Amino acid sequence: MTAGLLVAGCSSAGQPGGADSRKLTSHAVAGPLTSPTDLYEHDRPGMLSPQVRDLPARVYVPNSQSDDVIVLDQKTFTRVGRFRVGRKPQHVVPSWDMRTLWVNDNDSNDLVPIDPRTGRPGKPVSVDDPYNMYFTADGRFAIIMAERLQRIDFRDAHSMRLRKHVDVPCRGPNHADFSASGDFFLTACEFSGEVLRVDTRGQRVTGVLKLAKGAMPQDVKTSPDGRTFYIADMASNGVWTIDASTFRVTGFIRTGKGAHGLYVSRDSTTLYVTNRAEGSISLISFKTGRVARRWRLPGGGSPDMGGVSADGQVLWLSGRYHSEVYAISTVTGRLVRRIRVGDGPHGLCVFPQPGRYSLGHTGVFR
Repeated sequence: MTAGLLVAGCSSAGQPGGADSRKLTSHAVAGPLTSPTDLYEHDRPGMLSPQVRDLPARVYVPNSQSDDVIVLDQKTFTRVGRFRVGRKPQHVVPSWDMRTLWVNDNDSNDLVPIDPRTGRPGKPVSVDDPYNMYFTADGRFAIIMAERLQRIDFRDAHSMRLRKHVDVPCRGPNHADFSASGDFFLTACEFSGEVLRVDTRGQRVTGVLKLAKGAMPQDVKTSPDGRTFYIADMASNGVWTIDASTFRVTGFIRTGKGAHGLYVSRDSTTLYVTNRAEGSISLISFKTGRVARRWRLPGGGSPDMGGVSADGQVLWLSGRYHSEVYAISTVTGRLVRRIRVGDGPHGLCVFPQPGRYSLGHTGVFR
């Protein structure tokens, strides 16, 4: 398969910058890595920041068809809460300072804050088309993936006041991840088969990369060494690799039907890939760049989005089309528990997790 590079600009409305930001605290120092070898060096088991160390271990499941959030206890695998939200909640996203979880209500155009200490929701905040949500490494801006509107919006990370619209030259911007320095990020465009390169400080598109014909790129993850971006492709049934410095495709790894979500193991050796259309999870070795093994869900399923537990022992995934959640042992690959939830479970959030600060989505920490 071939891919060509096309550099393009973008039009935008509104004015950038000027947002007040909270002072960085000692437990969350944003900026470049302290080590150039591993972006996830602060995500090891037990490396919980003081503000999350005593939080209850929960899984927050947004059900995009039944318009509610179900809260699960990670230790007992039981439901401990359920509450209504707006229309079509897509993801539950930890805030940059990890003190709030945001429910992205796509169709009712709002964000619902959750207090992770109590598991209870607060008053919704109006935000246009919040399909997904990320944060700049300095904690100043929330980045809203307005998929339906074909925009990326930069907002004040605390007030959520709009700072800048960025109209994108693609269809369906949905997932993203940042470079090692945080100076740019890549965004997948599901409906036009493209990947965008976006300058974080300039808040503008600086490149467009066209993938294979018919591609449907999904989740994005940066390799531990920061040299490679991995892009899951639901239509091509695998994962693209893109060089971070040249913004060119370097390979394709076939994983399984409906490749969708990407998650890094706590020891930074493995990339978990959910194959939604075949009920399996592929494990890519960062060292070899190949699929080392594959776990299949007994009886099938539709593994979609999720995250790894703080101790690294359990991979939690939503079963998008089966109204269930899967808890999978990362040691054996065995399905530990299958839990019934609401209709259309999507971007569930496993919380708390290690890290100094959150870059968004269902849990991307540095």
